[in-house]
Amino acid sequence: MAHFILFYDYIPDYMARRSADRDAHVAYIRPWLERGEILLGGAFANPADGAAIVFSVDDANKVEDFAAADPYVLNGLVTRWYVREWTTVVGRDAAQPIL
Repeated sequence: MAHFILFYDYIPDYMARRSADRDAHVAYIRPWLERGEILLGGAFANPADGAAIVFSVDDANKVEDFAAADPYVLNGLVTRWYVREWTTVVGRDAAQPIL
């Protein structure tokens, strides 16, 4: 498996508007988390102007498909998203450990 990070940029009033879509967003994430395909995720703090989600999957297309169907994206809370492959080399779950 490889690691990918999905980055979100949020609308300026994200904190005020997220409550309407948060339950759907969390429900959407849950099966990915249960399958071990999402390792970590959360909004940036101070300011809460974006988020990152770390995936462990075999293909970046899975992450792109996730983003395209995420309720936060579909309902306009995300202004931009992009995926980056992350070469992990240190840590318990590193894909290419050097230690």
